[in-house]
Amino acid sequence: MPTLFALLSLVSALGIALSSAIPATVCNGHAELCGRSYSNVTVVGAHDSFAFSSDPFALARDQEVDIPSQLNLGVRLLQAQSHVFLLFDGGTVESYLATVKSWLDANPNEVLTFLFTNPEGQSVSTVWKPAFDAAGITPLAYIPPSVPVKNSDWPTLGELIDSGTRVVVFMDAGADTSSVPFILPEFEMIWETPFSVTDATFPCSVDRTSGPLATSDHSYLINHSLNKNIIPIGSGVIVSDPLDAPTTNSVSSIQANVDGCVPLSGANRNPQFLLLDFVNIGQGFQAADILNGVAS
Repeated sequence: MPTLFALLSLVSALGIALSSAIPATVCNGHAELCGRSYSNVTVVGAHDSFAFSSDPFALARDQEVDIPSQLNLGVRLLQAQSHVFLLFDGGTVESYLATVKSWLDANPNEVLTFLFTNPEGQSVSTVWKPAFDAAGITPLAYIPPSVPVKNSDWPTLGELIDSGTRVVVFMDAGADTSSVPFILPEFEMIWETPFSVTDATFPCSVDRTSGPLATSDHSYLINHSLNKNIIPIGSGVIVSDPLDAPTTNSVSSIQANVDGCVPLSGANRNPQFLLLDFVNIGQGFQAADILNGVAS
């Protein structure tokens, strides 16, 4: 005869097993998105997500609020770059990833994308992967069956969440999926518009792409961040422009940029990523909801 404790333990174990088998019904905040392909959901990205400061005189900042605040606002793409594997504020990539891991643990129905630039060509196997391992993110990272992935072949948000692999990692240079299969080569699957834009009309063009896939089989990222040229001589010095952020991050400005890019997608596709400075200012998340057809 099993003891009462044993029965309670069995019931508890069954409850955990059943709950883990229940498909996600809300994905990235909306039930409507669970059945949508990962590549068919437009999300707001934080450009230089690590470069945050509330000091208006910090000219190197591109964000006003910290990483957890960006994520709580609705950012689902974190863009960052490293130099000798230190970030903007001197923190390590590992600590950056650990901060994100804490947020992921507290928000189990969210799919998140990382986009890292790797200007110094640091090794993905000996430098980048150990940081992901130490932060505990590696088990959450999605590994596609083959690379590159056509935009029509990505799993749905619900499938990524249900499988426990709800983190997608891209790198602009140096990715080697034969050694680290979850760090994916960005430009083989995503094209970008020009960056460091100083023209408030944001003229659209396919600025960076590579690999065997046709442009129409890529997803794409809009660099919707306005910069000011503060030393307009020689090569110039440009900085992000927080004063214009309410206008730049307005629905009308973002929609106009999207309208200019959609014909270039090859299939009248909306962008997958809207990369913004100062994500806490303006209407970036409202614009994403409108593009996703989930605006209230």
